[in-house]
Amino acid sequence: MLRVLKFTQTKKGVISLPKVVAKNGESFQVLLRRFKKSCERAGLLSDVKKNKYYEKPSVIRKKEKNDQVRKAMKRLRKQKRFS
Repeated sequence: MLRVLKFTQTKKGVISLPKVVAKNGESFQVLLRRFKKSCERAGLLSDVKKNKYYEKPSVIRKKEKNDQVRKAMKRLRKQKRFS
């Protein structure tokens, strides 16, 4: 039996982490691999890396704006190349 819960945050701030239930005769390596895969799907590691340090909202907005500008420039270069 396999139960995988997604990484979610509820109203009260309680976080449910991914869980994996072992099947009959399943080795630890396989179980660990399935757990890692479920953590990856839930975005657990990326969320931890993202929240490792506090960033002011102004810094976050600045990064998002820079990303948008960079993507727009990349799109323009692509259009020029294929036009």
